[in-house]
Amino acid sequence: MKFNTKTIHAGVHPDPSTGAIMTPIFQTSTYVQHAPGDHQGYEYARTQNPTRQVLEANIAALEEGKHGIAFGSGLAALDAVMKLLNAGDEVIATNDLYGGSYRLMTSIYGKLGISCKFVDLTDPANLKNHLTDKTKLVWLETPTNPLLRILDIEKLCAIAHEAGALVCVDNTFASPYLQRPLTLGADLVLHSATKYLGGHSDVVLGLVITASEALGQRLYYIQNAAGAVPGPQDCFLVIRGIKTLHVRMERACQNAAKIVRFLQKHPKVDRIIYPGLPSHPNHEVAQKQMRDFGAMVSFDLKGEDPAAGLTVLQETHLFSLAESLGGVESLISLPAAMTHASIPREDRLASGLTDTLIRMSVGIEDVEDLIADLNQALEKV
Repeated sequence: MKFNTKTIHAGVHPDPSTGAIMTPIFQTSTYVQHAPGDHQGYEYARTQNPTRQVLEANIAALEEGKHGIAFGSGLAALDAVMKLLNAGDEVIATNDLYGGSYRLMTSIYGKLGISCKFVDLTDPANLKNHLTDKTKLVWLETPTNPLLRILDIEKLCAIAHEAGALVCVDNTFASPYLQRPLTLGADLVLHSATKYLGGHSDVVLGLVITASEALGQRLYYIQNAAGAVPGPQDCFLVIRGIKTLHVRMERACQNAAKIVRFLQKHPKVDRIIYPGLPSHPNHEVAQKQMRDFGAMVSFDLKGEDPAAGLTVLQETHLFSLAESLGGVESLISLPAAMTHASIPREDRLASGLTDTLIRMSVGIEDVEDLIADLNQALEKV
């Protein structure tokens, strides 16, 4: 079964009791048993829910894995991955990553005896130089948030595995439509399904996928024991969203490429960050491991006036000023003041995230309208 067909059919079957083609929302907390322990495979909804299981089977197939495990949010999914570790273990993570991931790793797990090092992993040699016998997990984001750096998953996995460390790839920005890290050697893949998988800005949910039977069973145990599960309504919404993932991603990527060409010609735009540009330092890696270059675009304006960026953010009409990404509608944000405010300013600047960097999540509107909206906002700077 090819990818586009999998989005609609993998793990999804008509309801046997009614023939309903859409997976029902099993809005129940418990299940009646014939006798103690004699049931139909379901005991309690934290442990099992039929709607959730369909979503988990669907995403496992899309990522070429065996097990999908759903959580209440992307950060709850990361929390479950961190629970695979023990006090005294070490995580090496890319130094350009989502602010919420940084906060969880440092503020929560740092206090529990798990240390985190944040390293520029665009050069795989940097990973080798920082690995120790305490390193048990290598955390990759690619493309990174918000500087859109591309990490060589295959090379980094080989180095990490040689040292006995697991590799988890946050695949939120790419989605399985653009890249599938398990096929490149990763042990775990994580998604904030709030973004491209849900696709409609109406759900919060997280997913972890693995091809390992042992890791799958450990994560199912954590899912049940810690209880950070999504409700069946949220699972239904992500199942529905995934059905159009391939057509949404194709359109959004096309729009992003056209917007980048517009920005390249605009006299008020300075640095443009987009993996599809030959000038992007990781362009060749992106070509190797991604189907397309994604629908996220970051850029700086010329000059250092922070008010200029705020003008653009406040003057767009179709690009809505909001956190998050990956919906059908286009969004625009200032990461330093929004999604990455939890990262200390000196750390942000050291990684290349300026106070004036603008990040766009390009949606699936008519691209001519999006370009006109950006143009009129830029003209007011």
